[in-house]
Amino acid sequence: MMQLIGIEEHMLTPEVRDAWDGAGLAAVDPCVAIHSGEIERRLLDMAQARVSLMDEAGVDVQVLSLTTPALHHMGPESVEMARRTNDAVAAAIARHPDRFQGLATLPISMPDEAALELERCVRTLGFKGTMLCGRVGTRSLDHPDFRPVFESAEGLNAPILLHPRTPDAAVRTAYYSGFTPEIDAAFSMYGLGWHYDAGIQFVRLVLAGVLDRLPKLQLILGHWGEVVLFYAERLKAMDRVSGLDQPIETYLRRNLYVTASGMFVPDYLQRAAAIVGTDRLLFSTDFPYQYRPGGDARRFLDECGLDGAAKAGFAHRNWLQLTSGCGI
Repeated sequence: MMQLIGIEEHMLTPEVRDAWDGAGLAAVDPCVAIHSGEIERRLLDMAQARVSLMDEAGVDVQVLSLTTPALHHMGPESVEMARRTNDAVAAAIARHPDRFQGLATLPISMPDEAALELERCVRTLGFKGTMLCGRVGTRSLDHPDFRPVFESAEGLNAPILLHPRTPDAAVRTAYYSGFTPEIDAAFSMYGLGWHYDAGIQFVRLVLAGVLDRLPKLQLILGHWGEVVLFYAERLKAMDRVSGLDQPIETYLRRNLYVTASGMFVPDYLQRAAAIVGTDRLLFSTDFPYQYRPGGDARRFLDECGLDGAAKAGFAHRNWLQLTSGCGI
């Protein structure tokens, strides 16, 4: 049976959960509240219960990453917390080396330290890249402060997954409010807001010239490109004013990989493939948020409309090729 690797599969540690609570993060980011009940139990488990659900879904390997909002709201204390989180993931990988891989958790508010932690995770722990969750305070990821992290990632051949996060409170008030508190929160998160936010972070990195300065840097967007990918035709119009070295279409096909994040819709796959190419499609289930029983992941692979080399690429080969030089 064809190997199936899910590259956006989330975890949580009790320490990070308690740190969110201690910082009163639920008042700043409503997504903290959804990490409870069965979702929380599945996030915290990096052992046999998780492996059993992987077997049920037909997923052979999960690439583990700390769920949103990760450590983006944390200050200097996040440096050691990131190390402990990454060490916990490394221990889980050591227990199940054929089933787990890792993406580094970074103390992103401390960019120099974050760059060093990324190097440690890749070179010492064998991780395959990192995941960032959008803005850090008032700074978007294209802010010059974060240059050391992106330079480190390119130098390590380590891809960066740009993960959704909840928009700033002012944005939520302007665009995602006016209903019930439950609807407002959902609208600003998984309903739409998360995905616009992640896609905009990618576009900002392009427009800021980060991919001109770091042409080998590889970025990943989930949910079939976080909305903006489907507006590639409109983004191309920015070429008239961007002043970039390349047309925007070039960055989509040279620097971007796209993953499913549990949105198992063949039409979306076909559209994404038309823009970035089948060699830049990656599989993921967005565990545990999108977990559905009944062999859902394997069934989508079987019915996705790809065949031969393209299907193998989507299932595992594109990820293995992307990360084959990681740390070298």
